[in-house]
Amino acid sequence: MATRIGIYPGTFDPLTFGHLDIIKRSLTIVDKLIVCVAENFTKKLLLSPDVRKKIILSDTTTYLEKNTDISVDVISGLLANYAKKNNATCIIRGLRAVSDFEYEFQMTGMNYQLNPTIETIFLMSSDKYSFISSNFIKEVHILGGDVSKFVSKNTIDILDKKNI
Repeated sequence: MATRIGIYPGTFDPLTFGHLDIIKRSLTIVDKLIVCVAENFTKKLLLSPDVRKKIILSDTTTYLEKNTDISVDVISGLLANYAKKNNATCIIRGLRAVSDFEYEFQMTGMNYQLNPTIETIFLMSSDKYSFISSNFIKEVHILGGDVSKFVSKNTIDILDKKNI
């Protein structure tokens, strides 16, 4: 049987426990998961791609079972091309609310046009993470709020060093 390779793309600025939940649940669907840190030139990002990659590597080691096949890569080109180059069978996307669906639906259609061999799988976020977004984490942290229920200590330390 062929190895099922999934890609979970995002900016992860910063990685949240909601992201980790999607990663964990994705591993029940695929044999290998590539978490793709998007450079994303259309968003104003706080953390560099390398710092975001470092957080993902650290947190997946800390919070997930040791026998998982996860790799993390920084990408800047088309996801459909990256998927083809890496023999991925699916793209995994997390949905928090109905408002996420329209954008994701359009993105799925475009990716299919670019690479019809790739399927997109939508995973609804768990109830306890459905309201978490990286932007909210940054805003609450800037205003002095406690974000320890939503991100790792590692992430908090990095946000503290950024003075936000």
